[in-house]
Amino acid sequence: MPTGSDPGADVVPGYAAWRKGVAGVLAKARKVEASELGDEPERLLDVSTYDGLTVSPLYTRRDELPEQPLPGEFPYVRGTDGTRDVHRGWYVASRFGDGDAAEVNQRILGALENGLSAVWLGVGERGVPVADLPAAVQGLLFELAPLVLDAGADARAAAERLFAVLDDYRIEGVADPNPADIQVSLGVTPLTSAFNGTSHVDPAAAVELARQAVARPETVRAITVCGIAFHNAGASDAQELGAAVAAGLEYLRLLTDAGIDVADALGQLMFRFAATDDQFETIAKFRAGRQLWARVAHELGAPAFGDAPQYAVTSAAMMTQRDPWVNMLRTTLAAFGAGVGGADYVTVLPFDSALPPGELDVSQAFSDRMARNTQLLLLEESHLGHVRDPGAGSWFVESLTAELAAKAWEFMQEIERAGGYRAALEAGLLNDRIAEVRARREADVAHRKTAVTGVNEFPNLAEEPLSEAARRPGDIARYGAAFEALRDRSDAYLSAHGQRPRALLVPLGPVAEHNVRVTFAANLLASGGIETINPGGLAIAGIAAAAAESGATIAVLCGTDARYAAEAGPAVEQLRSAGVATVLLAGPEKAVADLSGTQRPDAFVTARMDAVTALSGLLEKLGA
Repeated sequence: MPTGSDPGADVVPGYAAWRKGVAGVLAKARKVEASELGDEPERLLDVSTYDGLTVSPLYTRRDELPEQPLPGEFPYVRGTDGTRDVHRGWYVASRFGDGDAAEVNQRILGALENGLSAVWLGVGERGVPVADLPAAVQGLLFELAPLVLDAGADARAAAERLFAVLDDYRIEGVADPNPADIQVSLGVTPLTSAFNGTSHVDPAAAVELARQAVARPETVRAITVCGIAFHNAGASDAQELGAAVAAGLEYLRLLTDAGIDVADALGQLMFRFAATDDQFETIAKFRAGRQLWARVAHELGAPAFGDAPQYAVTSAAMMTQRDPWVNMLRTTLAAFGAGVGGADYVTVLPFDSALPPGELDVSQAFSDRMARNTQLLLLEESHLGHVRDPGAGSWFVESLTAELAAKAWEFMQEIERAGGYRAALEAGLLNDRIAEVRARREADVAHRKTAVTGVNEFPNLAEEPLSEAARRPGDIARYGAAFEALRDRSDAYLSAHGQRPRALLVPLGPVAEHNVRVTFAANLLASGGIETINPGGLAIAGIAAAAAESGATIAVLCGTDARYAAEAGPAVEQLRSAGVATVLLAGPEKAVADLSGTQRPDAFVTARMDAVTALSGLLEKLGA
């Protein structure tokens, strides 16, 4: 196979042979000649991300980029701390706040004794009452366990209480402690909260809190740039990063306009990003995020202060209500990606976080422990923290990092051209761009191009129906929400009728012929909450009797294209004679192109159909 327009292939031993092998496999699968696939047949295996980045099937020396500086050195791609304790790794953080202060305090101290190393505390409207904050953090060793607050509109009052606690804080047995060892984040998020509509202090109050934080002897960061606000709305990785950097720039303008030094202003920000089960994109996201902010600091003449810490939270958008136990696997991959990507703090959401408390009859303590132990297994048993930036040097990881950073920088520049973050938000630019990606992702899930295990693939109809509280729509663009809404309709039907909506499968020919399409059709229908009746292989003469016995008003023919050519028409007639109102065929329309009238199926079930729309229509016909 000639290398054609890719002379670089010649410098990688074996690349030409690999390319030839790819061409052979693809030619066989597509039933064409290898020469018809062009000079670079491997390009047919490329995958495009929602940011338009191309992920190639193979990365080689041709993709090598210059080596990045060591961890702790500008531009911090490989991490902000080159001397991090390898036995600690990243900070294992959990969120607290539900319950009274004494209860929350006991949960915090218990978690710290069992592997937790940082505390994320909800205060005021988001957790314990502001007045009870001292009681909630009583006994906390601040120099060992960083504290991150989430107080929303109560941030100023919460900061006042916390500063009073720190003023009186003493370390037993230490005569002259270094207060700079105490790390605190006030978690103020006015700009990103303005995007998702959550309550917050105004920007002026954020500036004042930053001014107070700069004057504190402890290491206090007042502002959190929460990229998760964009992620939960459906943003791509580059959009999440680019919008976060634009918000960070807006904060810097506010701080420096108020007379705060650039270096001090940079020291007031930390970033919070979502970690998903796409481990490589997550690794690249955190590496690219540091590179982007380091570039901002460099442009401001303070590159040494471009090392803002990163806080990773496993994605709420990827979590499912159906088959929620699978979420443990999703969060494991997400935590892995965030840890390998160099996040300083990681919070793993409990596997049942998309459901109301108690929905699964498991205790909150169990859910919290599983979330915490997910990280501890990665750190203590897999030793991920022992190696700083293990993705460094990977041709794929380095290329993805660089390309993601470039795309995110483009989005940040688009926001800047619109007048900056607040102007772009007010003009609707952020919402419009993110909505475009959200629509594309929803379409991919609906067409099952993107799999959500347990939801649009391999669903479990034997699950207990969800409560009414679980069915209420939320404000997070969860990937599986459209299919789960179909399942909610099925649950309601089950409650009213004592059984789920049903459809009849009509296998044609022997098992070897119909099994693939029977399995496909049953799986597809189950993803919409429709139970299937499978009487086994049927001869044409027995179809009407099987249909009458089932009482089904919807049926799906399942067989090979060759079998359809001979039997699909008579089978459809048999089903209609038995009172079946809707006859579907599992396969392409071209398989029965010659059929018409009463012999023609009503619709076709294919792998890339809009399953959400089709299943919704079937549920409506079934009375759900």
